Amino acid sequence: MLTASRVLPFPPVIVCLFFISGCSPLPTSSQVAGTNPMGPLRPHGFSTEALRLSTEDYDELEDKVTTIVPRRGLTDVRPPQRCNYDPCLEGQISCSVLRESTKCSCPGHTLHNQAPEAPNLRSVSWNGSDVVIQWCAPYSYVTTYLVTVGDQQQQIFGKEKRSGGLGILENIAEVCVVAVNGIGSSPGSCMMYHPRDSSLPLTAGLIGGALGFLLLLLLAVLLWRHKRQRKQEASISMRDTADTQ
Repeated sequence: MLTASRVLPFPPVIVCLFFISGCSPLPTSSQVAGTNPMGPLRPHGFSTEALRLSTEDYDELEDKVTTIVPRRGLTDVRPPQRCNYDPCLEGQISCSVLRESTKCSCPGHTLHNQAPEAPNLRSVSWNGSDVVIQWCAPYSYVTTYLVTVGDQQQQIFGKEKRSGGLGILENIAEVCVVAVNGIGSSPGSCMMYHPRDSSLPLTAGLIGGALGFLLLLLLAVLLWRHKRQRKQEASISMRDTADTQ
């Protein structure tokens, strides 16, 4: 009986150990190593966070790197020169023709399919025989120039002209010059013409005639006095000669 009572305590101990082992399973080799057996092998101590940070640093470094491409032939590239063109001189080749032939630059020059810009009327003056106007051409394609006096058309000039005579204008009038091509006409460039006073030449002639007459009269008086003085001196000398004899 004593032997049987001593053997009985072992089965409960075995059952307790079985339940303890079932509640807390032993760690596997993959859990101990801290790695996924199906994933790629990494060195010990290398974390995913470190990999992400290193990748971002590499991307930033890649963004900061710029490729410098050497430029060749920059010293040979020069801006085009301005065309040798004066819009106020007559008989010149147009700036557009010079640009096509010499590859020069016509700054602000409009195209053939656009109405021209306004010319620049410089002067309206009297030259002694008629009224003469002078203007500068616009940087546009022009076929003719139209000059008006007041509301009436007066003259038409060719595209190479920069001046022209309008004849005699007796009254104050507005003189305008307009540039024209096949597309249309430009705004007018205008100046007021004030005729010279016709009485001024007559007054100047009268004053000049009066001064000339006074000069002649003074000269005649001086000659008369000179002759009279010589006669008196001659008579005095004759009396002195008679007294001595």
